[in-house]
Amino acid sequence: MTDNLTPQQRKYCMSRIKGKDTGLEKRVRSELHRRGLRFRKHVKELPGKPDIVFGKAKVAVFVDGDFWHGYDFSSWENKVSDFWKGKISKNRERDLKNHQELSELGWTVIRLWQHEVEKDFEDCIDRIISAVRGVW
Repeated sequence: MTDNLTPQQRKYCMSRIKGKDTGLEKRVRSELHRRGLRFRKHVKELPGKPDIVFGKAKVAVFVDGDFWHGYDFSSWENKVSDFWKGKISKNRERDLKNHQELSELGWTVIRLWQHEVEKDFEDCIDRIISAVRGVW
């Protein structure tokens, strides 16, 4: 499948996509804050600039969109253009590299997928709280 937009149109569309402070991130952060947890956001000193960071507990949380980060990518990659295959593959490689680097630095990494947050929000919040409080 080919891209149905010109390079200029694609560039314009891509420039409008938010990379941080997405609706899902805000929802998760709001609930964590409501439950009394304090954190930093998008800490650029850490690999991958995690969406939510609990410094003392060394817990880094990423809230990832299913499409952008390629959830179950092998089952649908043949349905997208080469442009998207390349972009999503690079995102997945970068995510893996950042996860490994954070783990090597002693961080617990939690990756929440879009569909998980939408399906069982409470479980996602509980996973984070358990990790921060050392129960996980």
